[in-house]
Amino acid sequence: MSWAEQCAAVIPCLNEATAIGKVIAGVRRYVPNVWVVDDGSTDATSSGAEAAGARVLRHAVPQGKGASLQDGWRAVQTAGFQWALTLDGDGQHASEDIPAFFELADETGARLVSGNRMNDTRRMPLVRRGVNLWMSRQLSRAAGTRLPDTQCGFRLMNLTDWAALPVKAVHFEIESEILIAFARAGHRIGFVPIQVIYEDERSKIHPLRDTVRWFRWWQRTGKIRS
Repeated sequence: MSWAEQCAAVIPCLNEATAIGKVIAGVRRYVPNVWVVDDGSTDATSSGAEAAGARVLRHAVPQGKGASLQDGWRAVQTAGFQWALTLDGDGQHASEDIPAFFELADETGARLVSGNRMNDTRRMPLVRRGVNLWMSRQLSRAAGTRLPDTQCGFRLMNLTDWAALPVKAVHFEIESEILIAFARAGHRIGFVPIQVIYEDERSKIHPLRDTVRWFRWWQRTGKIRS
């Protein structure tokens, strides 16, 4: 497959003006077509993304990471792309890891490939590591398959499969819902080791509010077996 022709990158952003240009430049070495979804930023995220060569979709007010991703996925599918590569706009994901996603999809036929940071967690903050391990265990049980890193936003996804699934999450629970939906639909899911990068970026996750949202989603969706 010609990934440069069939895949577009989707990057959800909220106030990432300082990092977004460098992120886009790295991604375009492997994926020329990049869409940035600016989720109501109050800085120069949109203009910086456009200057770096990305197409920009902008929300007037923040709608959530899930809403931003789904808007981006719909846009690139409408534009004729069959696959979407998603990653964060804060520089936490290394563009050098992108080819590994394509290689695994080619080799295994996986319809969803997710980054796996859990092979080397030394640089991951302790709280994030513990939460990710716990969530990954719970989601693995619900999905009926091993999911070693369920909270990584660095992914490659087939858009035809996504469009046929009941994915409705609009906030940070989107990563969990996508995995559960693909697993229950019987689609092959793969994981590739990626670099763990934590520098000066600040997580957009609100510890209390987004934890409550995740547990509400879990009660509604995660515990229901197919």
